[in-house]
Amino acid sequence: MRVYVPLTLAGLAQAHKAGELGPSPLTAYAVTPALREWYVSDDIEELEYAALSRAAAASLRMLAVDPSAARRRIVVAVDVADQDAAVDPDRGLDTGSLGEVRIAGAVPLTKAAAVHADADDAEADVSAAADALGAADQGDDDAQFTVDGAEDHELLWFGVQEIPGLLG
Repeated sequence: MRVYVPLTLAGLAQAHKAGELGPSPLTAYAVTPALREWYVSDDIEELEYAALSRAAAASLRMLAVDPSAARRRIVVAVDVADQDAAVDPDRGLDTGSLGEVRIAGAVPLTKAAAVHADADDAEADVSAAADALGAADQGDDDAQFTVDGAEDHELLWFGVQEIPGLLG
């Protein structure tokens, strides 16, 4: 199963140094039954993109609570065994947790398929979105517009071998 692990740039540096994504349990996003039902599509590429987008939103939340973090959303796509990705059935249809899975153990970085990251030109919008996230959660339409502005930036695809360049 392909899962998408949200990180910050510092988290990616830590994973690169350790050779694994952890500590456990890891929160990740995947094509779950609830995500399929919510998205109403049978196109696996669209569903994978929806899971990636959920992970990007979780990465933004990480940035919102860490003002010192570089303002770039980071998502690592990792392949894990189906039984290693557990869905919480109590939260299945909670829109805030759609696609969310828990990985019980650390995942070797060698299982990573790719890294998705914001381009440098997204930094201002991502920073503004991280700052506005709390107000958006409280229903502020202007703040939500700012958060949506970060989502307008597509995450770029990087091979795992390019992680040193992303960190450099």
